[in-house]
Amino acid sequence: MPYYVVLSTLTDDGRETLKERPERILEVNQEIEKMGVKVLQQYAVLGPYDFFNIVEAPDNITVMKMSVELGSRGTVQLMTLPAIPVEELISNLKG
Repeated sequence: MPYYVVLSTLTDDGRETLKERPERILEVNQEIEKMGVKVLQQYAVLGPYDFFNIVEAPDNITVMKMSVELGSRGTVQLMTLPAIPVEELISNLKG
């Protein structure tokens, strides 16, 4: 199943929610699993992004739907990147 890197930045509303209910992060993970996207790794980070996630989904459309759903809530902005495991890249480059 394809992997994706999801970089997220909280909006002012998202930061307020996180401050009041930090466990909301885990609730959102459960919601996106119902959309067909599984969170494999999740980190809070410093810098221009607030979270770095590695997720697994059956295809780009599933990830796009997740991105639209989460973004439409007004609490987070997402940048999603398809990721190829290095072993798979090497194998494909060798032919």
